[in-house]
Amino acid sequence: MASRLKEKFDKEVVPALKKEFGYKNLIQVPKIEKIVVNAGVGKIAKDEKMVEWIEKGLTNIAGQKAVRTKAKKSIASFKSRQGMDIGIKVTLRGAKMYDFLDRLISTSLPRTRDFHGISKKNIDQNGNLTLGIKESIIFPEASHDKVGHIFCFQVTIVTGTREREKAEKLLRLLGFPISKDK
Repeated sequence: MASRLKEKFDKEVVPALKKEFGYKNLIQVPKIEKIVVNAGVGKIAKDEKMVEWIEKGLTNIAGQKAVRTKAKKSIASFKSRQGMDIGIKVTLRGAKMYDFLDRLISTSLPRTRDFHGISKKNIDQNGNLTLGIKESIIFPEASHDKVGHIFCFQVTIVTGTREREKAEKLLRLLGFPISKDK
């Protein structure tokens, strides 16, 4: 069964982008390629129980198993050693990606305290949107009872365009609450 957001993309967003930018082929239309959900463990890397809680929390939020990222080399100023756990990430594609996006747009972002929209500055020159989520409990799947602790993480949405304004238009049409700031 197709996601509600995937159907919206196919039926509304693709024709609107084709009309606005003059695309003649479906392959030319920018789309969302993947979503990377990432949490750095930093100072708590030595506390195995906390790292497991964050891993479990990201797995619940993303709906897919989270994997640990390891340091490639030792850096003394960061107190990290080669092979040490430094983060946890999940890469979403396909149906799980659209399900996560739908939950993010319709449920989680509106639950954020003092939320006034996503700044245009969060979209980089390559057309990728990066959001910092300060409290994991804005997702209903990551309730304080299930996860144990509140943690912060980043969500990077990778689009198939290399132009900022086309990515912004794609995200607006999908329903992202992007603010009208400069």
